[in-house]
Amino acid sequence: MRIAGASILVACACLLLGACSGQPLSTREKGAAYGAVGGAATGAIIGAFTGNPGAGAAIGGGLGLLGGALIGNSMQNRQNEQAQTQAQIQQQQREIQRQQYEIAALRNQAGGQ
Repeated sequence: MRIAGASILVACACLLLGACSGQPLSTREKGAAYGAVGGAATGAIIGAFTGNPGAGAAIGGGLGLLGGALIGNSMQNRQNEQAQTQAQIQQQQREIQRQQYEIAALRNQAGGQ
């Protein structure tokens, strides 16, 4: 029963902290939350076997938070790089279309002479 209580407490704390923001969670924040909840649950289970589920949940939650934040940060950095690359591609496509329009206009102008 103590394991479930500790896990629920950590999950509620993560949800409460995430709900305080007016914006949706970033990938980094989601990774940290998932890591904290998963780590706390795992730590509570391991702690129950050693006789101290609260300490296990706290240690597991902290380690899970750190690991989840690192993975979430890496994923968010990759998303930002992809978004930047996509923006560059779209800019280059607009430039190509502009140049194609200019070429067509020059051909029309040369054909009319």
